[in-house]
Amino acid sequence: MNLNDRILEIRQRQRIKKAPNNEPAAVWTGRDLLQGEVTDTLTLIFKTSGCWWGIKGGCTMCGFVYDRASTPPSPEELVQQYEKALERSSGLQEFIVKIFTSGSFLDEKEIDATVRKQILNKLEADKRIKKVIVETRPEFVTKDTLTSCTEVLKNTGFEIAIGLETSNDVIRKRSINKGFTYASFSRATHLAHKKDVTVKAYLLLKPPFLSETDGLEDIIATIDDIADLTDTVSINLCNVQRGTFVERLWERNQYRPPWLWSIVRILTESKKNHPDLVITSDPVGAGSKRGPHNCRECSHMVADAIRDYSLTQDITILENLNCDCKEEWETVLELDGLTFGCPIKS
Repeated sequence: MNLNDRILEIRQRQRIKKAPNNEPAAVWTGRDLLQGEVTDTLTLIFKTSGCWWGIKGGCTMCGFVYDRASTPPSPEELVQQYEKALERSSGLQEFIVKIFTSGSFLDEKEIDATVRKQILNKLEADKRIKKVIVETRPEFVTKDTLTSCTEVLKNTGFEIAIGLETSNDVIRKRSINKGFTYASFSRATHLAHKKDVTVKAYLLLKPPFLSETDGLEDIIATIDDIADLTDTVSINLCNVQRGTFVERLWERNQYRPPWLWSIVRILTESKKNHPDLVITSDPVGAGSKRGPHNCRECSHMVADAIRDYSLTQDITILENLNCDCKEEWETVLELDGLTFGCPIKS
């Protein structure tokens, strides 16, 4: 049984929660950078038929596949999802809209081209919206799909966000089971930039089967590799989502989420190496057993500092962080590779 079969076996034991198809899977507001300025954001996760790759097995860490609709929503229901999400923007003056589908916004089996155009027209008509960011797998980034978006968003910034995770094809295949290659990502970025579409790359710190040191070094190397291909790098710290292969390993004490000290080092070193590149991270679930964590005393403090850095790109915020557990993390870096994948400390 290969890795994808193992993941699919876990997927098939989970249930898709029934929920109205005219309501988005999730909506929330936040803040992000837009041309160096802190700007409000509205994030919308459409409830669609789901990520085609995730339904067939998919990524080792991803639980978002369970946010899909139990039955495919109609075009009218997808538009209603958008309209209900925009109700959350009533208090915002200028903002960025981030669109996720738990799959790919550019996949016409999830969002039909006609519906996509209708939604983009609504976004273009709202003068408060300064930029639209959509998540997609690289195979759906084509000249035609990009043109269909930019022809509508004439006065609104447009960005594609791709979950590259790592520039290492072996790690992406054997640890993450992502289902595409670095060459596919590179092709998509070149197509996007030819259309004046900006690119965000999502990276994943410490997928399964990597030691703390391996994970840390992989992200630093990946940022070096993609610095000329992408406009923004967003580093996700692997957490333990329900119904995933990572959860199976974690339950057997065969996986520990990354230390927050690891992302602090990555951000500090990579920002020094690439000062003009926007490099961010939002440590979701920080301080919990299922999320990235240090000790109880410092996890939330360090996570807040990471978020503050992400909005300012000021690495001095990270340089003076300290705690007694930092020495323990440094010991883990020295010894983690000798334990054959078993965590030294939970």
